[in-house]
Amino acid sequence: MALYLRRAGHRVTVFERFEEPKPVGSGLILQPTGLTVLADLGLLDDILALGSRIDRLHGADATTGRTVLDVRYDAQRGRRFGLAVHRTALFGVLFRAARREAVTIETGVEIETAETGERASLIRGNGRRAGPFDLVVDASGSKSKLRQCADNAGAPRPLTYGAFWASLGWRGDGFDEHALLQRYERASVMIGVLPIGRPEPGAEKMAAFFWSLKPADADTVRARGLESWKERVVRLWPQSEAFTSQIDSFDQLSLARYGHHTMKRPVGRRLAVIGDAAHSTSPQLGQGANMALLDAAALSHALARTGSVEAALEAYAAARRWHVRVFQALSLAFTPFYQSDSAALPFIRDRLVATVAKIPPAPQFLAAMVAGTVIDPFRRIGLVEARWPDRFGG
Repeated sequence: MALYLRRAGHRVTVFERFEEPKPVGSGLILQPTGLTVLADLGLLDDILALGSRIDRLHGADATTGRTVLDVRYDAQRGRRFGLAVHRTALFGVLFRAARREAVTIETGVEIETAETGERASLIRGNGRRAGPFDLVVDASGSKSKLRQCADNAGAPRPLTYGAFWASLGWRGDGFDEHALLQRYERASVMIGVLPIGRPEPGAEKMAAFFWSLKPADADTVRARGLESWKERVVRLWPQSEAFTSQIDSFDQLSLARYGHHTMKRPVGRRLAVIGDAAHSTSPQLGQGANMALLDAAALSHALARTGSVEAALEAYAAARRWHVRVFQALSLAFTPFYQSDSAALPFIRDRLVATVAKIPPAPQFLAAMVAGTVIDPFRRIGLVEARWPDRFGG
């Protein structure tokens, strides 16, 4: 967002909680939507050099080996693909670009609230004010304090299931470097391995490894001991020992908690809300970072083509409304099939959904759902989908 605004000639200040800006988390998949935004920023080659091309998502029942999820990007026309990256890679590409553009970044700043009127001011944790500003952009994530300054803020509803995540060295034997692979035990257990390329140039290749569980059960799992947990993982997916053997302590595992929330209008007076602050959900469809990138492009486009901040905020909200709502609804509908206590839903998933998914147009729909293009996200925000490079991954 700062890059777009700076390049449009605006004076921009980024306020960062950490003493040194840094990413939090493991891996993610940049879909054709998010990659198109990075291409618009001139950063596509930089991120392609670090990530791992993903051509398919494949999941199987851990007991029977039955395929219950098989989504291929090439089910759609074109040369679309996903790009799995370490969050450090995405952060680094954007942060270095912001530095090149001389974006002002103030670190160690906790923002508590905003006061909006003819101009906007931010109130820091120590009571000091920052501003005034013509526009405040809230990109502070699902635990945002600033979105309360909008009339329709609400709060995320905690989801029952979260996950342990770890960033580990890539081990290729028995694993596809161009696929997200998952194993399921009913809907209560999901194990995943995602190749995520290199966090920075010259580093070793890595994988994101995850295990779904209820955050409420995390202490019980820890109390039973690391070896007990690793034995269960390997019993369900023997090949995963290549990754569990790299885990020596629960300290290597980050516990992710998820919530679902969609603002009806991601705007307030002199305030735009983007990313997880405006719409958060489970990572089942892999859309979070991509939706945030689209939000930034949409707000930039709205500011460029309207005559006032007020008009730009209305245009931004309208441009993102239906794409956000559709994918939030899809995520909410699909997540219980893969992360829930239900016995019926995984039965339906394994026997009906897996069969129907092979019959056209289901493969095309699933590919579009994963790619983020069930409805066109580009036209209303002034973008044209990137031309996918033939040289990358063949």
